[in-house]
Amino acid sequence: MTKPRVVIVGAGFAGYHAAKTLSRIARDRAEIVVLNSTDYFLYLPLLPEVAAGVVEPKRIAVPLTGTLKGVRVVIGEADHVDLQNRWVGFTQAEGDKNRLAYDRLILAVGSVNKLLPIPGVTEYAHGFRGLPEAVYLHDHIVRQIELAEQAEDPAEQQARSTFVVVGAGYTGTEVAAHGQLFTDALHAQRPRLPVRPRWMLLDVAPRVLPELDKRMSDTSHKVLNRRGVDVRMGTSVAEATCDGVKLTDGEYVPTCTLVWCVGVRPDPFVNELGLRTDRGRLVVDEFLNVPGYPEVYACGDAAAVPDLVNPGQICGMTAQHAQRQGKRAAQNIAASYGFGRRKPYKHHDLGWVVDLGGKDAAANPLQVNLAGLPAKAVTRAYHLMAMPGNRTRVSADWALDAALTRSAVQLGLVPANAVPLESTTPEVATRAR
Repeated sequence: MTKPRVVIVGAGFAGYHAAKTLSRIARDRAEIVVLNSTDYFLYLPLLPEVAAGVVEPKRIAVPLTGTLKGVRVVIGEADHVDLQNRWVGFTQAEGDKNRLAYDRLILAVGSVNKLLPIPGVTEYAHGFRGLPEAVYLHDHIVRQIELAEQAEDPAEQQARSTFVVVGAGYTGTEVAAHGQLFTDALHAQRPRLPVRPRWMLLDVAPRVLPELDKRMSDTSHKVLNRRGVDVRMGTSVAEATCDGVKLTDGEYVPTCTLVWCVGVRPDPFVNELGLRTDRGRLVVDEFLNVPGYPEVYACGDAAAVPDLVNPGQICGMTAQHAQRQGKRAAQNIAASYGFGRRKPYKHHDLGWVVDLGGKDAAANPLQVNLAGLPAKAVTRAYHLMAMPGNRTRVSADWALDAALTRSAVQLGLVPANAVPLESTTPEVATRAR
C-alpha cells in the first residue's frame, strides 16, 4: 500500500515544527516532504547578533537533513500550486522545473520585507529578514568605519559613521542596540577616527516596541538613550538618496547606511493561489484548514489564523504563533488519518524577550517584567530552548564574545546588489547581475 504524502512548503518556524511534529506522530505511516529554498532552518531572532559579530552566521542555520528524521528535504522555490490535481510546482536551485504530488499540503511560506512607497527606499535601503542581509550588514558596517577612518573630509567621516534604522519594533530596536555597541568597539580600535559612530532609530509610532508591554518599551528606550542612540519617535524617512535621507520632519541626514526594519508582509506567493486572503494572508479556519480544500492547511505569517483568545482578530505574525501553529497543523493532519483528534488553534502569549546587547535585555516571562542581567539570563535561556540545534556552538560564541575582544573583518561575500530590499526570498542571496 502506497504511503500518503504530506508536502510542507516552507521550513521557517511554522514549516519546520510541522515537519518535526508530523515525523514523530506519523512515524513510518506517511511520506513527509519539506520543500524549501534553503537546506536549513533559520533562527531569525539571533540575526542582530550575526550582524554585530557576536554569533557566527552558520550557528543560527540549523540543517534540515539530520534534524528532521524521516523527512525528505527538497531544495527549490515553490511557484505554483494546482489545487484541483493536488501538486506543487517548484524551481530547483539550478533552474530546472519540477513538481510534487501531495495528499495533504501545509503552506508555511512565511513573510518578506514590508515595502512602503517612499522615494528612493527600494534603491538605497536594505532589509533585515535573511542570513545574506545580516552578513551583508556586518560587512557594510565594518567597511563604513574603515572608510571613515581613511577619509580626510570631516563631512564624509560623519556620513559614513552614521547608521539609520527605520522601524523601532522588535528587530529594529535590537539592530540599533547591538549596532551601537559594535561600532563603539570598532571605534575604540581606530584612534585615527575622530568621530564616534552614531546610530539613529526612527519610527512613526509614539514609542519603541509599540507592540509590546510599555514597561519593556521604557526599559529598551533607557538602554538606547544611555548608549547614545538617537531615538526619534513620530519620525520616519520621507526620501532616500545615495548620500543620505530626508526625514519627515524636514531634516536631512547624510548617511551611507539605511536599514529597513518596518515589519514584514506575507509572501507574495499567497496571492498567486487564487484563494481568499485577509490583508495578504491566506484565510483559514480555527483548525488551520483552507475553506473548500480539506486537504490543504496553512500556518505562520502567511496564514490569517483566527485568534480565539481575542475573538474577531487574527493571530499576529510572530515566531511564537508560527511555531505552535505548525505543530497544530501537523497534529490535525495526523488526526485526518485517524491518529488522535483534531483541535482548534489557541495560544496565550507566554511573554517576550528583547536582547539589547552587552549585559542588557528586557523580558516579561509569564508577565513578570525583568531588566538587566536577570532579563539577559531569561532571554538567552529562551533562545537556547527555542533553537532546534547548534545550542552548544551558540553558547560558545556568547562566551567568547564576553571574554575576548570582538574581531571584525569584512569578507565581502555578499555584495549590495545580492540583497535588494524588494526580494521575495530574502533568505537567498540574489545572483549578481
